[in-house]
Amino acid sequence: MFQITCHTRTSKGTGKKMEKQHKSSHLVLVMLPFQGHMTPMLQLASILHSKGFSITIVHPELNSPNPSNHPEFTFVSIPDKLTESQLSDKNVTGLVWSLNKNCAVPLRQCLEKILHSHNHIAALIYDTQMYCAQTIANDLGLPGITLRTSAATTMLLYPVFSQLDEEDFMSEIKSPELQALHLQRLRALLSQNPAKEMMEIRVELTNALKSSLAIIVNSMEFLELEALSKVKQYFPAPIITIGPLHKLAPAICSSLFTEDDKCISWLNKQAPKSVIYVSLGSMASIDRQELIEIAWGLSNSKQPFLWVVRPGMVRGSEWIESLPNGFEESVGERGCIVKWAPQTEVLAHAAVGGFWSHCGWNSTIESICEGVPMLCKPFFGDQHLNTSYICNVWKIGLELQNLERGNIERTIKRLMVDMEGNDIRKRAMDLKEKAAFCLVDEGSTSCSFNGLTKHISSASEA
Repeated sequence: MFQITCHTRTSKGTGKKMEKQHKSSHLVLVMLPFQGHMTPMLQLASILHSKGFSITIVHPELNSPNPSNHPEFTFVSIPDKLTESQLSDKNVTGLVWSLNKNCAVPLRQCLEKILHSHNHIAALIYDTQMYCAQTIANDLGLPGITLRTSAATTMLLYPVFSQLDEEDFMSEIKSPELQALHLQRLRALLSQNPAKEMMEIRVELTNALKSSLAIIVNSMEFLELEALSKVKQYFPAPIITIGPLHKLAPAICSSLFTEDDKCISWLNKQAPKSVIYVSLGSMASIDRQELIEIAWGLSNSKQPFLWVVRPGMVRGSEWIESLPNGFEESVGERGCIVKWAPQTEVLAHAAVGGFWSHCGWNSTIESICEGVPMLCKPFFGDQHLNTSYICNVWKIGLELQNLERGNIERTIKRLMVDMEGNDIRKRAMDLKEKAAFCLVDEGSTSCSFNGLTKHISSASEA
């Protein structure tokens, strides 16, 4: 029967001396209230806490984290004044713009209160898209450090490539890696959004990056080597790559959705590398016809599948009531649909042989770390850049050009069954080995975090 279910590491060599040294150091972290941003911020907070820092997390009211899941942190909520129409519209650019406008004054008041009660803030670490925090840090004389939760390469798109004419732009992307990213297409996508909000975000975000004491990126040097070199030409602040955060941090509960772990029991019954895992992230939406096309594409591929369908993901539907007649009978035990899944556990499961993803940066990094090849269907933002990396640079996935059942069936078979898929899987396993080496190379991870704590300490003492 077809199944539908509802439902520290510390680097060696730092030791007790560093923990004691920073035990009284107080960090304030400013969070952007979207799933893909909250998770890496909480992971970073956990790592820094393990190094001896005390942590206060300031967050807008939207998607407030549950403090009981993180008793070691102090949480402070600030008003965001977002309206119901703004939230229902799901205009991410507009939400980011409004959050920065609405939260600037309450964030300043919050920091002034913390300074008054604690007498000291070692550093203000903020999500890059909460760029108002850097201006406030400058005004209050606080060291501002930004966390970039997407690929380092994205830092080129707003401040640099959007301002160059075509000839200068082409001269900037001569290297094979940058050419393979199809940055011209990404630049065109940026120029298609001339809204006031986007223009202001570009300027303010760039200014914040250039003013920050350091830029933390959840990435690994080998993934973006050429692009990182180019990024460093444009930003004076040290760029500290400290990924993958989800492997370095202690296990935390950061999901805004209830994870249905019953799918793990279903995975346990499947053959190794046979399952295509489908999850389009926490924000993307599709229409009813696209749901039907995905359903028949999965069914006709004859591959076992684990499919995450968030409530409300299908526009005009509560959940999966729009699935086509006959779909359940055609699939039988071969499919499992859940509202949300424990993704890192799913990707690490032996039965999973492919990941159909929206290609958000967290999902991309998590898939790389488990050696799972990807089927890419980006929706917006940096997902297009990540897809270019996956398909054209690292060559560990295939892009799904359109949501038509025949195309879906063929592309799944290319990835999961054909010789082409075997070659892709080998490259994905090679990247997994490189990522694993980063984790066991104590010099690499320790150097990154020692560099970060050094920046915090020197700024705090200045």
